[in-house]
Amino acid sequence: MVDSFEAVPYAQFHTRVLQKEILTKWDKSQRSDVLILTPWLAPIVWNGTYNLDILNAHFHQRNVRVGITVFVIKKYTAFFKTFIETAEQFFMVGHKVNYYVFTERADNIFNLTLSEGRQLVILEVPGYNRWQDVSMRRMEMIRDYAYQRFYKEVDYLVCVDVDMRFNDFVGVEILSDVFGTIHPGFHNAQREIFTYERRQQSTAYIPTDEGDFYYAGGFFGGTVEKVYKLTNFCHNAMMTDKKNSIEAIWHDESYLNKYFLYHKPTKILSPEYLWDNKVAVSQFFQRRRFVIVPKNLDTIRNKRALQKNPGYQKD
Repeated sequence: MVDSFEAVPYAQFHTRVLQKEILTKWDKSQRSDVLILTPWLAPIVWNGTYNLDILNAHFHQRNVRVGITVFVIKKYTAFFKTFIETAEQFFMVGHKVNYYVFTERADNIFNLTLSEGRQLVILEVPGYNRWQDVSMRRMEMIRDYAYQRFYKEVDYLVCVDVDMRFNDFVGVEILSDVFGTIHPGFHNAQREIFTYERRQQSTAYIPTDEGDFYYAGGFFGGTVEKVYKLTNFCHNAMMTDKKNSIEAIWHDESYLNKYFLYHKPTKILSPEYLWDNKVAVSQFFQRRRFVIVPKNLDTIRNKRALQKNPGYQKD
């Protein structure tokens, strides 16, 4: 990278110092029922594992602005109103936020009066025929805008799906150099059954005896520099596979998991931060903060393309 990211190490340094401070002050006995630390000593964020007052004071002092990216393409415009209304209620409350909305239908974007210090930024992009192409190309688009624009405007990026609703508070406790979110369908599973890409011909390939967690493609982020590196890796890996007529089983999510295998996240969000109400709730879940909106995939996506995908599961 070039001069674009010269200011980023300041954010990374202070995030690491703060992380140690929070862990020092937090009584770990508050949550003995869940895994709270990875083998590489990255915190796993659950309700009750952080002091939000300390965190808010720190990030307010730094005058941090957070960017959140969503892709509102084709019929997914139907989800944007719920997304933005619940985000205004629960996402980074009291902090400065840029909503980066990637869309080919700017005229259809729901107009909402935002809280002070928050703004909606429309980024016009092509509308692809297949939802898989939208899913995979978003890595390229986030990468390009991170390099060209985002580094000038925000300190952190949060990259999420739009077919979601915020159900509880999601704040600065999620911020770190680079973070991923444990997939709700695999939060208590052995890695042998993770749906990693298992074909050795793919750049997303992960052997059955490797892997730490299965990360959801619908919620990741970090500093602008780190998100640039993540999305650049994923996009380049996809393009390599495309040249060889390979499409990873879960598209951008498969490449995200490959990246996190060899570039460990500095923080991991528990499935509280990306939940599916179709999954049975264990007793240790105290919050469901960001929840998948029920939908008919046959209506929203291209049914034929779905059925050709070897990983297709009908809702």
